[in-house]
Amino acid sequence: MTNPIEERLAHLERTVDDLSDVVAQQAKEIDRLTHRVAMLLEREAAREAEGSGGVILGDERPPHY
Repeated sequence: MTNPIEERLAHLERTVDDLSDVVAQQAKEIDRLTHRVAMLLEREAAREAEGSGGVILGDERPPHY
């Protein structure tokens, strides 16, 4: 016969292992997304440096007018 405390401990250990896996997956996803954001920021900075940002502010006319 299994002790109820042993059953609960086994369940809690399984839960901790499952949560650890989730945290590891989320850390990988955060790293991947952080890298993508950095790449996008670099790309936008390069676009702004070229002067082709494409953002129209206020009553500025686009270049094709």
